[in-house]
Amino acid sequence: MPSRRLLVRALVPVVLALGVVCPPAARADEIPKAPGHRLVEQYEGAPAQPLPVPGKAPAQHPYLAANGRSGMHADAWGSGTYPWSGPNGTRPTVRSEQMAALGGECATVTFDRAGRIVTVCGTFSGFLVKLLDPTSLATLAEYELPQRPSTVEAITRLDFSRIFKDTSGGAYSYLDDQDRLVLADSRQHIVRLAHEQAADGSWRFVVTDDWDLTGTVPHDCVSWTNLYPSGECDPVTSVMPDWDGRVWWVTRQGRVGTVDPGSGAVRSIRLDGEEIQNSFSVAEDGVSIVTDHALYGFGATADGSPKAVWRQTYDRGTGTKPGSVNQGSGTTPDLFGEHENYVAITDNADDRMNVLVYRRDAAVPADRRLVCKVPVFGSGASTTDNSLISYGDSLVVENNYGYENVSSLTFGRSVVGGVTRIDVRDDGSGCDTVWESDVRSPSTVPKLSTANGLLYFYTKEPNALGIDAWYLTAVDFRSGATRWKRLVGTGLAYDNNWAPVTIGPDGTAYVGVFNGLTAVRDS
Repeated sequence: MPSRRLLVRALVPVVLALGVVCPPAARADEIPKAPGHRLVEQYEGAPAQPLPVPGKAPAQHPYLAANGRSGMHADAWGSGTYPWSGPNGTRPTVRSEQMAALGGECATVTFDRAGRIVTVCGTFSGFLVKLLDPTSLATLAEYELPQRPSTVEAITRLDFSRIFKDTSGGAYSYLDDQDRLVLADSRQHIVRLAHEQAADGSWRFVVTDDWDLTGTVPHDCVSWTNLYPSGECDPVTSVMPDWDGRVWWVTRQGRVGTVDPGSGAVRSIRLDGEEIQNSFSVAEDGVSIVTDHALYGFGATADGSPKAVWRQTYDRGTGTKPGSVNQGSGTTPDLFGEHENYVAITDNADDRMNVLVYRRDAAVPADRRLVCKVPVFGSGASTTDNSLISYGDSLVVENNYGYENVSSLTFGRSVVGGVTRIDVRDDGSGCDTVWESDVRSPSTVPKLSTANGLLYFYTKEPNALGIDAWYLTAVDFRSGATRWKRLVGTGLAYDNNWAPVTIGPDGTAYVGVFNGLTAVRDS
């Protein structure tokens, strides 16, 4: 059997030869497509008839932008759902915008009241906050964030995996109820950014608030002037407000804290020996946080200090799987439930990953907290590092096993894939698998439009010619059947590298990709 290196060498001339069939001349700012773009299917399937999904929608958070506009997971509950329709597959068109020659991926996409995009785009030199026109994707304003330690480490130590597995520095951000973007930068500061328009029509970002966490969070981090720090560096992973307006934050090394926006008071606790790489979710009854050891329900004391109300350990397995950032759950907790208050995550069990559903109320006895534990996907090949979709009493989970970074699936490779829908029974006695799909969605955060009943994935199939073709794929929420798929682009530049699908208020589906942002919309 030939080695992988020999196989790659054999495929290179084949892929290059495909360049004799070239795509039409592209716009100067369009993300370049790899050779072979015209040799793969551009569109498969047929337009879907919109069919709304009934169910209990996530509560609207008083301190966040409207549901669907506020963050990576669409709302405070982390549901991954949108109350408006995404593309139905009617002659869908594709647009892309290159944000940088190297990198440029725009992951978290939010929308202000006028529909403009507020996003954070990661390049090899650092993160940029951008204001974009939602139709043309043209940049209206940008704000440069401090360079992350992982970028310096990647360059000085020639280990770029450090960038791909770093969830800090602004990757998890949110748009608040006044259209201001809130994030934690690599200096261990939480900043709040407003965007405003000048008399001449130009736009700019303005820092309205800056809360310094360095008195609480260790910050002896790698930088160009501090290449070999001797102390501790604990990057802030994510921020979210609670129902009282406090800004909660978590760090990679297990710190959980709050900031009082009025007084600036910072409070925190440490979960010793535990790591937090995911975001977290918030409901009126508290904050749900998952570490690499346990799922927590948190509340705040009278002075705003975080307090663990309950803790539930799970099977974290014996190591990190290909397709996981760390040894633990890869999911941001999902809050949902028609009849009871549930929270769901996945574990990291060695043979088969499980979807876990718990009752989240504080008064629930420990022996009644677990509702169900459902194994998903194949033996020895199951993991996810993306949030579940939750709506009503339903959950949807995808399999990311085998994906690690943008080099994982080049030369026509793909993952084993798989998507499963699981429903909690009406009486809360357990859960049932509703359907299973063989869709291959390597690393996206999938989404559901409750207005048209379609799930959206960013998919890639194996290709014998070595063409890396990436598609927006629509799946029927009720049946699991694939309705249509539209080619977005070919080549490494179109790998989404963990970025989500985001559905805009105008029905456009956006996907952050390695070189920028893409948009798919019906025509």
